[in-house]
Amino acid sequence: MDISIFLSRFWGSLFIILGLLTVGARFLGRIIKYTENKNITVSTGYITFLLGLATVVVHGLWVSDWRITITILGWITLFKGIEKIAFPNRINKLAQKFKNQQELWGFVIFFIGIWFFWMSFR
Repeated sequence: MDISIFLSRFWGSLFIILGLLTVGARFLGRIIKYTENKNITVSTGYITFLLGLATVVVHGLWVSDWRITITILGWITLFKGIEKIAFPNRINKLAQKFKNQQELWGFVIFFIGIWFFWMSFR
């Protein structure tokens, strides 16, 4: 299987699940609450960092089609992981901005996941 297809299905599935959890179970609210704990933020920062690093290492494609979104997502995830590790307090302040718009962001995440998943079958 092509790495672009694999990563598109992986990220798409992850975003679909997270989007549904955010809308149905108010998952984003719990994540925002977890950012108050620096240890949890730093721990999840390492996971985020590794997901981003793995994506960047195996998918460094700077092409002019849909696959560039995977590369950009990898870089964003990598930098987000670094930010969570280095500046956990800033993450909590940023997270508070999303508190009142959980359902909106749940739908955004869900539809990004649908798009990634759909692109993997084209």
